[in-house]
Amino acid sequence: MADINVPGPVHFSENGMEGTFSWSASFSARIGSNFSQAQKYVDSEVLRYSDPMTPKKSGILIGSGKSGTVLGSGLVQYTAIYARWQYYRTSQTRPYDANRGGKWFERMKAAHKEDIMNGAKKILGGGSI
Repeated sequence: MADINVPGPVHFSENGMEGTFSWSASFSARIGSNFSQAQKYVDSEVLRYSDPMTPKKSGILIGSGKSGTVLGSGLVQYTAIYARWQYYRTSQTRPYDANRGGKWFERMKAAHKEDIMNGAKKILGGGSI
């Protein structure tokens, strides 16, 4: 679950008005679960949408993204030893598939950012992220 720190009471006094703003004691537990679920969703969707854009010869590079990522951590990591080279130093298209190539995350994000954000918003109850 996401670790959300809830601040203590905030006292204010302005323009003749005074008051205290306090967070609900259950806020962290209630919202933390939603944030955790939303982060897992985002991580899994990044992998899913990146899959058809990632270079593929044997499938090891794609598999290294799945095995190198802990869903919910917010860090999608391709662990194949050649992943960095494939990402930064190769063409963004391949002769065998014009969708597959370098900088797959950037290209995936340009194509599917709104889809992923909308799904995360639904998990968070329609709020903004």
